[in-house]
Amino acid sequence: MTLRAARLIHDADVIAYHSARHGRSIARSIAAAHLRGDQIEEALVYPVTTETTSHPGGYRGAIDEFYEDCAKRLAVHLDAGRDVVVLSEGDPFFYGSFIHLHRRLADRYPTEVVPGVTSLSAGCAVLGRPLVEGNEVLTVLPGTLAPRTLAERIAGTDTAVVLKMGRTFPGVRDAFTDAGRLADTWYVERATTAGQRIAPLGEVDPATVPYFSLAVLPSPVRGPDDPAPLRAGQADWVLAGAASRPGPSASAPVGIIDRTAPAVEEPAVEQPAGEVVVVGLGPGAQGWLTPQAAAALAAADDLIGYGPYLDRVPADPRQRRHPSGNTVEAERAELALELAAAGANVAVVSSGDPGVFAMATAVVEAAAQQRFAHVDVRVVPGLTAAQAVASRVGAPLGHDFCVLSLSDRLKPWEVIERRLRAAAAADLVLAIYNPASRTRREQLDRARAALLEHRAPDTPVVIGRDVGGPTETVTVTTLGDLDPAGVDMRCLLLVGSSTTRIVRRGTGRDLVFTPRRYPAP
Repeated sequence: MTLRAARLIHDADVIAYHSARHGRSIARSIAAAHLRGDQIEEALVYPVTTETTSHPGGYRGAIDEFYEDCAKRLAVHLDAGRDVVVLSEGDPFFYGSFIHLHRRLADRYPTEVVPGVTSLSAGCAVLGRPLVEGNEVLTVLPGTLAPRTLAERIAGTDTAVVLKMGRTFPGVRDAFTDAGRLADTWYVERATTAGQRIAPLGEVDPATVPYFSLAVLPSPVRGPDDPAPLRAGQADWVLAGAASRPGPSASAPVGIIDRTAPAVEEPAVEQPAGEVVVVGLGPGAQGWLTPQAAAALAAADDLIGYGPYLDRVPADPRQRRHPSGNTVEAERAELALELAAAGANVAVVSSGDPGVFAMATAVVEAAAQQRFAHVDVRVVPGLTAAQAVASRVGAPLGHDFCVLSLSDRLKPWEVIERRLRAAAAADLVLAIYNPASRTRREQLDRARAALLEHRAPDTPVVIGRDVGGPTETVTVTTLGDLDPAGVDMRCLLLVGSSTTRIVRRGTGRDLVFTPRRYPAP
């Protein structure tokens, strides 16, 4: 601990520290000798560490909510004029939990971050081995990466340190093995404490590995007669001490070795791709967002979507948001895939279900390009508007039904009209998306006329507008009385079949249903 850190801890009004549910804090135990005894202590107890959680946003949602609460608790002290010290093991800005509080508080309160000794510096110090020297490259990796990714990174660097082990240890050890570096790698546990343990990585029992442990591939200790292997781009001549090597030529004098042969370029280690998840937000109400969708949103680094839909996702200061207009689906898809190709986890948001006249098709179509072949794409379904509107009136989709869009922006109106007539002739209930817009007013009139060629004027029609949103309205009418002037892009229409019925009720809330049985011909 630095002298400045010790002084600030002693002088602070409030001491905050993280801990698991057991209440023991490593950070507090390190600072205990500098506490006065009369200070306010704020124990920031994680709601979840290694266990599962029932939070609708999954692990990420639970942790984000926890940090929001922690920031509010500390803000109360800061607003009251109290100086707050947040304790952090190692260095606060090196994989430190403090980073999450810094994002939420530093723009509102004067903040000083006092650096500390990182775990990897301590680990190499207790090993008595240098971390890096000369022009060597150090790579620091979290053990939570996939073993294959770890192996690629380890194989392509000079020295490496892997943190965040514990349950990830078997995969970390496999990665060093696959990279051919296991024999040179050390295990360091709780460096500089009374519980410190050091051992060759390959000799450690995975069952004994705690979270506060490291895998360290240090720089080799080299003498003047033990030069580093020549790599591409280094000098062509190397002074070599053959006498230091065993074998028949051990007594040979020091000489010059000609290394003028072309150097072999080492393969570049590619940045592992992230993932694109297309997420359905449902029709509007937060309660209709599925836990799976909430978890996918919480885990994303970047959020992409039509501006009004993106506004429905709560802001998270650690995420980047990319809003755009309503008719640039292809551009949104390309941006998502490019960000994922660079390593980001990207969520593309859609209203309703992303696979129903929404962003899933645009993303999958763009992902078919060869340049995105290495990017994973997932679709997380959402409650679609047809289901939401139907639920408001009963069961109009109780029998066979057809889903159709009246938008002729991407397909000819002649095709739409032909499909309308076919569905009407087949006596299917129709769920009609995109029925009208500011520039498309005549299409719904023409669709109504086409349907009336096969349906009676008293056929039930349900108009749901902004269902699940703050301006929701649901109207039950008939095909003959349908007024296209009251319909816009925020509406969805359900047009009944010949068997669909309206049940008038004294409660003022009519029900609509399509019987499960169809009359015999």
